[in-house]
Amino acid sequence: MPSTRAGGRLLFAGAARRHRVSGPDPHLSERLRLFQQLRAAQQQRDEAGTGTGTGTGTGSGRPPPGTPIRIALPGGGCLPGRALQTTPFQVATQLGGGLAKAALVARVNGTLQDLDRPLESDTDLELLDFSTPEGRAAFWQSSACVLGAVAEQFYGATLCSAQATEDGFFCDVHMGERTVQRGELPALEDACDTFARTGHRFERLEATRQQLAELFKHNSFQLQQIEEEVTSPTATVYRCGPLLQLCHGPLLRHTGLIAALRILTSSAAFWRGAGSRQSLQRVAAVAFPSAQDLAAWQQAQDEAALRDHRRIGRSEYRARGFCEVVTPNVFSPQLWELSGHWQHYSTHMFSFTAGTETLSLKPMNCPAHCLMFAHRPRSWRELPLRLADFGVLHRNEPPSTLTGLTRVRRFQQDDAHIFCTLEQLEGEIDACLDFVQTVYATLGFSFRLALATRPPGFLGDPETWDRAEQQLERSLRAFGQPWELSLGDGAFYGPKIDIRIRDALGRQHQCGTIQLDFQMPERFELEYASATGGVVRPVLIHRAVLGSVERMVAVLAESCGGRWPLWLSPVQAMVIPQAPEVEDYAREVQAVLRGDGMMADLDGDAGATLARKIRRAQLAHYNFQLVVGRRERAHGTVSVRTRDNRQLGEHDLHRLLQRLRELRDARVPDAEEQF
Repeated sequence: MPSTRAGGRLLFAGAARRHRVSGPDPHLSERLRLFQQLRAAQQQRDEAGTGTGTGTGTGSGRPPPGTPIRIALPGGGCLPGRALQTTPFQVATQLGGGLAKAALVARVNGTLQDLDRPLESDTDLELLDFSTPEGRAAFWQSSACVLGAVAEQFYGATLCSAQATEDGFFCDVHMGERTVQRGELPALEDACDTFARTGHRFERLEATRQQLAELFKHNSFQLQQIEEEVTSPTATVYRCGPLLQLCHGPLLRHTGLIAALRILTSSAAFWRGAGSRQSLQRVAAVAFPSAQDLAAWQQAQDEAALRDHRRIGRSEYRARGFCEVVTPNVFSPQLWELSGHWQHYSTHMFSFTAGTETLSLKPMNCPAHCLMFAHRPRSWRELPLRLADFGVLHRNEPPSTLTGLTRVRRFQQDDAHIFCTLEQLEGEIDACLDFVQTVYATLGFSFRLALATRPPGFLGDPETWDRAEQQLERSLRAFGQPWELSLGDGAFYGPKIDIRIRDALGRQHQCGTIQLDFQMPERFELEYASATGGVVRPVLIHRAVLGSVERMVAVLAESCGGRWPLWLSPVQAMVIPQAPEVEDYAREVQAVLRGDGMMADLDGDAGATLARKIRRAQLAHYNFQLVVGRRERAHGTVSVRTRDNRQLGEHDLHRLLQRLRELRDARVPDAEEQF
């Protein structure tokens, strides 16, 4: 995007102007002029050896400008230098080997500083690049300044804060009633790239509180930050093009080092949780020293997305070639007569009269899936056809068998049916067993397998059953896990592999199943056109991994004693206001957590003491309790406790959310300990 300079401002041509909230900042030239005057005076003092910064001035013990100094390097090397003249960047240039291009900031006698800031005395010097945490932090803080400068010009907004995080950076801007639209992000990103390529220098000024108040007198957000955070006589201000930013530093030498920047998201935010509740817009981004680094980061993000817990489940089905379908809840008994269920299962079905006809709630999905297969001609090219159905099922179980969630009359299961050729059968059963192993390993369960053979009253002929049982036995032997024979426990339409899991208490539960069915394709006259032009019957595999979802929830609940791991927990966080006056901030905290998919509740019981609220949340096994009071509201933080009453201290709200997200998405079993 082309850019021009006018009156000390960087203006973006074209589309960017359409996004502006207000006109050009009328105070910009005044602020920049004051900054340059103060910085020129600072440079004069530094050159004369009478500066007012840290470690400067008469009597500070610092040698006069030009005094020879000793510069010690990692590994035992040593170079000569001159006090208040030699800079870390000059040392990097002298050392060669690409250090001048790679170095971002310096560690001088244990303290981080800019590369262009002169060394004051004998120095232990370490040059830090992007591979170090300190280098990345400085790079992303500098990139945040670029984003802030561009956002102010792009939108005519007021920059409130620009901060680096552990994995990127963000800017909060005030735009009145205006919001950042997702469709604007590519243009904003292009504007950032243009700004960075211009090579604006990061100029550092150490200013007194009075000077700070004058520099930021037209920015109430920065003034509040100065009032609350600046406790020393001076603080550091950086200029980057048209931007002035209160920032401790260190920062890069110039914006040209930011070779690749990616805008990630925009969202709503609140200014420091303060009583004014001023709504802001937050833009998050990431940047790198090269386009190759950005490409590598994007690849890592893509791979991580594939492992995102929110994608595991239905996305796992898609990855394994399943198509999710939805079928009706009510069918005519004619369907169940055709499938054979009416003769063998009608006493366990809920039936009712509607007008002159009898209807039944479905107890299973397989007959409906057979109708879906048969509704049009099928080709061998479509097989295997894998249909997954998470619909509601109803079974009229005898009252004496109903036990909590482990056996209920209304339930859902991760039901699937695979229509395949005989040649595909072995591979499909192997894939089903692999799916079972993947899911149970994620849940932390071991399991045993059993081959259930034909029961009394089975459908079909013994030869077909023998063939089916032999196929399942071959698959079990190839799978390599121990298995046992369960004579007569097969379904009436075919043999099956039952999966019995072992929970944390050592108890066994029948959950998943893989059933082979040659009968139902015959009864529904299912056909497909073969590669040779003939018509062939498919083979049907019935498959469930979890089985009844309700039963699996019961097993998991009993296995962990109600103390759910964070990634599975329905009670991940309880927000607890210390007093009614901070409940509005507590609700903001809850909204931020829920906005990221966290299961967060709020205890607004004004009649309960803080200790009682905390104890109540711990007894309910909330993984974390987030306590907020006046201090937390003023600083935009929360005080964190675990359900074991470990106090983890006060944490920035958005950093807390980031950490909880990391623990949840990695499916860490002991998130409270790893926090």
